[in-house]
Amino acid sequence: MSVKNRSFLNATLFLITLFVGLATVNPTPAAASAPDPVLQWIGIMNDAVLTGASSPLASTRITALVAGSMFDAVNGVHPQYRALYVKPNAPGYASRRAAAVQAAYVVLSAVYPAQAGSLGTKRDASITAISATESAKSVQAGVAWGQTVASTILSIRSTDGISPPPPPFVGVLGMEASALAVGVWRPTPLLNATGAGPQFATMTPWVLTRPSQFRLPPPNALISPEYAADYNEVKTMGVYSGSLRTDDQSELVLFWAGNAAVIWNRVASEISVSRGLSLTENAHLFALLNVTMADAGIACWDSKYRYVFWRPITAIRLGDTDGNASTDPDTGWTPWLDALPSGTPPHPEYPSGHSTVSGSAAYVLAAAFGDNTAFSVISEIRPGTRSFASFSAAVAEIADARVFGGIHFRTSCVRGNALGQSVAAYVSSHAMLRLDD
Repeated sequence: MSVKNRSFLNATLFLITLFVGLATVNPTPAAASAPDPVLQWIGIMNDAVLTGASSPLASTRITALVAGSMFDAVNGVHPQYRALYVKPNAPGYASRRAAAVQAAYVVLSAVYPAQAGSLGTKRDASITAISATESAKSVQAGVAWGQTVASTILSIRSTDGISPPPPPFVGVLGMEASALAVGVWRPTPLLNATGAGPQFATMTPWVLTRPSQFRLPPPNALISPEYAADYNEVKTMGVYSGSLRTDDQSELVLFWAGNAAVIWNRVASEISVSRGLSLTENAHLFALLNVTMADAGIACWDSKYRYVFWRPITAIRLGDTDGNASTDPDTGWTPWLDALPSGTPPHPEYPSGHSTVSGSAAYVLAAAFGDNTAFSVISEIRPGTRSFASFSAAVAEIADARVFGGIHFRTSCVRGNALGQSVAAYVSSHAMLRLDD
């Protein structure tokens, strides 16, 4: 080899080495580095739910609509799981990311038409980001498929019993003096609102065979020692002033008064990011989580409106009517949760809705990541963060929050958690299973 050729070869090798080194230090952004649209739109969903001021109960249905649609949209391109509602029928070249974005956007715009403008802006930004790394043909096919999936699921769930709204539910209001009213719910301060969401008690479940599939046994009899123990705990620990609560126990009551579905979606998002879940894994996780919470809400409301049990504020003020010698009344008793404008939630006491929905969420996340998974929680109600070493520890604190807030008896929280776990076990073993399972 001549000196001239050797010099040319050495120069060429040097340039190749330099290029590879620079590419390693400062790599070109790739599609994999783009935001996961499932996580992105779960966050947008959370914001939309809070902006729309949806109740915690209504939110379970809304988040299931969004997450379920994103799952069938993503899974419908290259199926790895059984579909939730919409059989896979997308072209193989369709963008799964674009499909997820469009599905979430369509659902949220339908549920929150007043937010359609801001949602549309976010949708366009997401699609533009995806278009930078995927072909126009792929993105267009993904958008079309996501539209089909979301429209189909919205149509299916439009007949689930959410509407028309039933007549106002007032329990025993107007017949409080009757002996039949003892132990039965009626509107409570501060708002004295009619019963919330009675139609959820008979709503078509997402996966369960019927709302009453895991119906709980009746609440403790008023004359039982178990009822007296619950009564005296909430009377002492849940009272507005003069309670034995610590400052932290008073604070955790207000912290957990947030929207349960939103809270658990935040938790799942945090863990997903730390574990590096893929697009498909996220689509499956959030669909399973939210569909489970929706069915847990339905199962909970089945028991609530079956037993129509009175709230502690009513029970304690009328403690001389329950026939239990161990329950002394306090006609002026006020719960600590009256520190918030709404006071006691407007629906029957048994079982605890928060405990039921949170028990179901904890089951799903513990099955996915292990119960002893550390995580933190933020609340839209109070500033700061609460941290936990396990999902079961968080659910236990939620039970304390409902009792120390003066709105639930302990048994209602314990059995609600068990109900949520039963629902989650059933949904997990009957829906969105892997195709090779």
